[in-house]
Amino acid sequence: MAVGRLQDKVAIITGGASGIGKATAEVFAENGAKVVLGDIDVSGGQETAGSIQGKVLFTHLDSTQEADWVRAIEFSTERFGSVDIVVNNAGIEGSTTGQNPENISLDEIHSVNAVNVDGVLLGCKHAIRAMRDTGGAIVNISSIGGIYATPTFVAYGASKGAVRQLTKSVAAYCGRMKYGIRCNSIHPGITETRMGEEVLRSSHGDVEAGRRARIEGIPVGRIGVPRDIANAVLYLASEEASFVNGAELVVDGGQLIL
Repeated sequence: MAVGRLQDKVAIITGGASGIGKATAEVFAENGAKVVLGDIDVSGGQETAGSIQGKVLFTHLDSTQEADWVRAIEFSTERFGSVDIVVNNAGIEGSTTGQNPENISLDEIHSVNAVNVDGVLLGCKHAIRAMRDTGGAIVNISSIGGIYATPTFVAYGASKGAVRQLTKSVAAYCGRMKYGIRCNSIHPGITETRMGEEVLRSSHGDVEAGRRARIEGIPVGRIGVPRDIANAVLYLASEEASFVNGAELVVDGGQLIL
């Protein structure tokens, strides 16, 4: 049998019950990794873990809670012996109305940042602590919304911009400390997930109308699928990307070039 690109590596993936997290778990398992799925959706996470061939386990993980991160690292180490990769994928869009800079509520800002910023920062913190003696890879899922303007989703865009900057700071810090830990971010465009469908619906009234309109602005001529993003995560987590650090990889079908 061919040796996978992540053979015997141990990965924690947040938001792993569905969407990009689920696809990443599938791709990692196909490439020989041992995977710990973390999610607040217990039934969905357990179902996903059970549906993937390979060494895949589920643990409850609210990425905004430091105690959950401590338990997830301990769980991974006890079951698989180490932590080599952490994928900070869990994220929320927030409400699809009321996120303009004139009317957004402080509660909305706090709720979006709790998951999209605090959760990623905690994930990086505990990934560093788990991997500083052995090296490893951190992959943070940001968004093209962290690069260009999001006037009707300002909390979401600002939070994803924070992930972009945090990634570079973590990469620089780990380099200075000589930990052998790389940290990169991925910036997906619109993707066929539950969150993506909400964006399509909110912008054009229904999903299909939104899909048709968005495709017109994507040079490759289609909406992204979770596996498109998962394949990019695989690259950044693998040794093939051993000289890629502090980078932002845009996976959007060319939307940002127009």
